[in-house]
Amino acid sequence: MFWVLLLLLAWVAAGTSCTRLCLAAVRAAAADANAARGHDLTLYEAAFLSGGPARVADLTLVSMARQRRLLLAHTGWATVVDPRGRDEMECSVIGAIGPEGQSRIAPVRTAAAAADSVRRLADRLVAAGLAVPDGARTTVAGAVRQVQAALVAVLALGAVALLLPAQSTGNDVPVAVWFALPLILTVSCLAIARIEVHPYTRWASPAGQRLLGTLARHTGATGDDRTYLTSVAVRGIRAIGEPDLRAALTHRDRGPSV
Repeated sequence: MFWVLLLLLAWVAAGTSCTRLCLAAVRAAAADANAARGHDLTLYEAAFLSGGPARVADLTLVSMARQRRLLLAHTGWATVVDPRGRDEMECSVIGAIGPEGQSRIAPVRTAAAAADSVRRLADRLVAAGLAVPDGARTTVAGAVRQVQAALVAVLALGAVALLLPAQSTGNDVPVAVWFALPLILTVSCLAIARIEVHPYTRWASPAGQRLLGTLARHTGATGDDRTYLTSVAVRGIRAIGEPDLRAALTHRDRGPSV
C-alpha cells in the first residue's frame, strides 16, 4: 500500500497550491473592488500607471520644455530657464539638474524618477487601488507557478505509483483513478485562474488599466497642449512630435563631451 503515501503527497501538493492561488486571487479581487470610482487621472498619475517613475520624469521634462522653462538639447543636455517649479515634480527635476542650472539629461531623469514626490504619487495610487502594490503581481504569479509545479508533482507521483509492483487498492478502483482526482483539481484551478484572475501590468491594477483605457481613447496626434501631454503620459517618448525634443530624450551618452 505504498501508493497510498504517494497519493497523500499528491493531495497535499495539489491542495496547498490551489488554496494559495485562491487566496491570492481573492485578495487581488478585493483590492480591485475597493478601487476608487469616478477617479479623474492627473497627467502624472496617467504617466505612472502607463510607464512607472521613469515615465513621470519624462512627462515632467517634456512639459517644462514645451513651456520654455527648460531647454532640452538634442546633444543630451538640460538647461534651466525658469528655476521656479510649479509643482513638486518640477521642483524635483530642477533640484536634480543642480545649482549650476545645467546637467546631462540621463542623470536628471534617473534622479527625478527616484524622487520622494514620485514615491508619494505611487503610494496614493496604490491606496486608491489603481496601482499594483509591491508584491501583489508577483504573489498571484507565484501562486500560479506553485499550482503548475503541483501538477507536475502529481503526474510524477502517479507515474511512480503505477510503476510499483501490482498492489491491491482494497476495491475495484484502479490506482490511476485515485491520482486523477488531484490532477483534475490542479488543472481546473489553473483553467479558472486563466479566465478569472485579472492580468496585471507592471504598474497599473485592473482598475487603473480601465481608467487608462478611457483616457487613451481621448488622446490623439493633434490637439491642445493637454491632449499632447496626455499622449506622452500614456504612450511615452514615441508620442513626442518634435524631432529635436525626441532626440534629446533618446540621446545616449558615449563619453565626455569635447
